[in-house]
Amino acid sequence: MNNASIKLLALDTSTEACSVALQYGSEVLTLDEVCPQQHSKRILPMVQQLLRQAGISLNQLDGIVFGRGPGSFTGVRIGVGVTQGLAFGADVPVHGVSTLAAMAQAAQRLYGAKQVIAAIDARMAEVYIGSFSLQQGLMQALSNEVAIKPQDISDFGLNGEVHAVGTGWQTYAEALLAKQPAVIAADILYPSAQDMLTLALPALSAGQFIAAELAEPVYVRDDVTWQKLPGR
Repeated sequence: MNNASIKLLALDTSTEACSVALQYGSEVLTLDEVCPQQHSKRILPMVQQLLRQAGISLNQLDGIVFGRGPGSFTGVRIGVGVTQGLAFGADVPVHGVSTLAAMAQAAQRLYGAKQVIAAIDARMAEVYIGSFSLQQGLMQALSNEVAIKPQDISDFGLNGEVHAVGTGWQTYAEALLAKQPAVIAADILYPSAQDMLTLALPALSAGQFIAAELAEPVYVRDDVTWQKLPGR
């Protein structure tokens, strides 16, 4: 598929931030907003704002990209639900991108990072964490994404310069740095939809987008863990 003609929407509500990005040809529009507990109110107006700005309707899109997790249970669910609703209505396919990979890609975009450990504060003294390395311009996972207590992490085995991104590195900096020396990128706390676009383009070219009803969240934590939360 010719990049010059691509029209792709990405959205993410998996963390405290709400993020939407729209690629049309070589142009990319992005909206990032930190709005805890406001995702369900903010996400659709943000989508509509970018579509209006670009003069594009939903059914002109080649696909919709969503942050599949890990992240807040409710936030990830909202993102998948909104994506499915938009995609059903417009009859376009969808593709899920890892929130951790998106933050790693942001470190590449902003700092030229080649090795990244992304960590989201998962509450309950745990982080969602994964390690990534640059391959042909895109961040590829080196490890499984897990929910784990920082002190239980084994050695990542990364040598050379490592960039660290995400809220997990703010909350548990000391414990995580003890496991892996890294340069903390304090300006990359949350995933941004613009980096999800970058990661999704090869999947679009390869015809790997799927029907909206097949969209799946990735919670990382198992169901048993969620039953421990108050009110669940």
